[in-house]
Amino acid sequence: MPEETLSPIKQELSFNEFKKEVLNDYRIAKISRECSLLGRREVLTGKAKFGIFGDGKEVPQLAMAKAFKKGDFRSGYYRDQTFMMAIGELTPQQFFAGLYAHTDITSEPMSAGRQMGGHFATHSLNEDGSWKNLMQQYNSSADISPTAAQMPRLLGLAQASKIYRNEKSVQNNTNFSINGNEVAWGTIGNASTSEGVFFETINAAGVLQVPMVMSVWDDEYGISVHAKHQTTKESISEALKGFQKENGKNGYQILVVKGWDYVQLIDVYSKASKIAREEHVPVLIHVHQLTQPQGHSTSGSHERYKSTERLKWEKNFDCITKMRQWLLEFELETETGETLRFVNSEEELILLEKEAKKEVAAAKRNAWNAHSNEIKEEVNIAIKLLEKVASKSKNNAFISKIKNDLKLIVEPVRKDILSATRKTLRYIRDEKFPEKIELQNFIKISMQDAYYKYSSFLMSETNLGALHVQEIKPKYSQKEQLVDARIIMRDNFNAILKKYPEVLIFGEDAGLIGDVNQGLEGLQAKYGNIRVADTGIREATIIGQGIGLALRGLRPIAEIQYLDYLLYALQILSDDLATLHYRTFGKQKAPLIIRTRGHRLEGIWHAGSPMGGIINNIRGIHVLVPRNMIKAAGFYNTLLEGDEPALVIECLNGYRLKEKLPVNLGEFKTPIGLVETIKEGQDITVVSYGSTLRLVQSAANELAQIGIDIEIIDAQSLLPFDLQQDCVKSVAKTNKLLVVDEDVPGGASAYILQKIIEDQNGYQYLDSKPATLTSKAHRPAYGTDGDYFSKPSEEDIFEKIYEIMHESNPNKFANLYS
Repeated sequence: MPEETLSPIKQELSFNEFKKEVLNDYRIAKISRECSLLGRREVLTGKAKFGIFGDGKEVPQLAMAKAFKKGDFRSGYYRDQTFMMAIGELTPQQFFAGLYAHTDITSEPMSAGRQMGGHFATHSLNEDGSWKNLMQQYNSSADISPTAAQMPRLLGLAQASKIYRNEKSVQNNTNFSINGNEVAWGTIGNASTSEGVFFETINAAGVLQVPMVMSVWDDEYGISVHAKHQTTKESISEALKGFQKENGKNGYQILVVKGWDYVQLIDVYSKASKIAREEHVPVLIHVHQLTQPQGHSTSGSHERYKSTERLKWEKNFDCITKMRQWLLEFELETETGETLRFVNSEEELILLEKEAKKEVAAAKRNAWNAHSNEIKEEVNIAIKLLEKVASKSKNNAFISKIKNDLKLIVEPVRKDILSATRKTLRYIRDEKFPEKIELQNFIKISMQDAYYKYSSFLMSETNLGALHVQEIKPKYSQKEQLVDARIIMRDNFNAILKKYPEVLIFGEDAGLIGDVNQGLEGLQAKYGNIRVADTGIREATIIGQGIGLALRGLRPIAEIQYLDYLLYALQILSDDLATLHYRTFGKQKAPLIIRTRGHRLEGIWHAGSPMGGIINNIRGIHVLVPRNMIKAAGFYNTLLEGDEPALVIECLNGYRLKEKLPVNLGEFKTPIGLVETIKEGQDITVVSYGSTLRLVQSAANELAQIGIDIEIIDAQSLLPFDLQQDCVKSVAKTNKLLVVDEDVPGGASAYILQKIIEDQNGYQYLDSKPATLTSKAHRPAYGTDGDYFSKPSEEDIFEKIYEIMHESNPNKFANLYS
């Protein structure tokens, strides 16, 4: 294993041991290269959909693997196959299984075919969703494709070590850390360092001084675009010189090394590991003079944009070519005059290379057979069933053609099977015989199996899921105490921090002043500046901190000051956090809680309710919209008993309102996915959430004075929404529906309407057209009048409901504006 097979640069080994290690490294490099070469061929022949490979980066990844220890974490990108092979977490057969998108998690352990090849992950969870001992394995957080998006998560993975080393309350969590000695290893292509999240992460890691080693693989190009168009000075290490640690100030150790120099690479990675692991100082390693022998991906050819001179240089300075040359030329004379060599002749290397080719060819063949034979077995079952159906049907000729067409497909996919059987069902729709039932059952079972293969694990499917947490209502003393609602938040967070030593709360203004609305007042002084911490203004990496910390067993609550600022982090929420459980087939989790505040904000940039965009971009994260602080506090209590990520949006204008102070702080729980009827009525069902509910309640009092009795339902939770289908039960009683929301038209209100009318079949109970009342399509202008004329007001709600009642009973409710 990497920490046990150290080179003479690190410890004394016999020459034979050293020789064995070096030749094994060369063998891994050749296997990886052959995987890249054959992988490209498989894509171009149509067996795989797309390929992006790690050729040209093999030797530096071998060096990185030697410094990587159990308990460490990788957060990298799609060219790290050699590294994964070197630490023993990727076999050639698994490499090809990923290329073919094999849906069996045992055959394709990275994602069960859910991500394209080159996206690597290890398994952090047991089958029941509980944590494995991460200190007994090499860890790779699950890769994603968006460039540089691995960076924010890397920050949190590194920060976890610092917290485990310095925060006494969690130092017994030895499944996740041993004295914070673990290093987080990042990798990125040189062109992707142009992305904003790269710089945001580099800056944050320098401020926090965390054990992070960042490798930049530099082959001078970003797809077809040269470094001169990508990076200042055409060099990331030159551009970042101001980050160099000096004069006792925080900063980085910046190391530069040639990507083809095996000996120097091992020395540099050993040095970087020691600095980060022992001193908790971040290190940036600029690995330059690398090549990309097959170009960027299977989508094109690098001959189109590289000069003849560059192509010639790449051939001569290919890292494997240079390592091979070093192996052949190496000689060491002992004190006794004996000459030591790695190989006595080139034929030894040629034999090793041939064996590597054979191994990869066999792995490719075995991976393809395992993938395709599984589908072909399903095809054979379908063909036999279609033959039986054809023999009984009056449409025998048509069904036989479908069967024969299916049989002729050389390399079928599951789509072909379902397409054939479902089309057959149309031909026998009016016929009755046992084989028809058999066909129907086959289709149903196939679709259920397809759900498991392609749609499962968006959220937790174990008993640890937050939906299993039962509601506990707040309790009050006989002498009820009315307080500013922020006190409820503050005291509940105090109870949480006391109950859960693994909980950390951080964000802009969250620490010293106790957040902008004083919901964390005094808690930093009580629990320290590790557990309640301020951050810089950098939303993407605040979320990244949370993801990385959660991946390492902590329970972070990351605060984004206002809901609008969430847009800065939306990509990381959408591409990384929301997909994590799904893209790892349930093998990794990051139960991050994002705390923010919104609703009824004023001004274009603080409109407060971009809910439609949020809920449609972050499926895989609970989205909770409590109407008051009691409900919000209950959500935090619920989430900390589960293991899923969530966004909690508190009402900005609710902190100074009076609420009753519960006596069971930290214990009462708001259920997720359930609505609450906060006023019963007979005439119309009105569904809303957040601060707008107070306007609906006020309008209800006005409407009651003219004989309109509305039923008010608080959505509470948008993702998921109304799991017990209480909204449709209300609509069945009132026969009318209005959804009130301060998002733009077509946003969250349209989502709620679709859930009630379509998913819950509410359409069948309506005797009036269902309606939504939203803000205007624009964002509100600054000032109170901007809010009034842009978002639903109490008068808007009154008149919309009155309009619906007028349509239903014009004699009783005369037109207001006739």
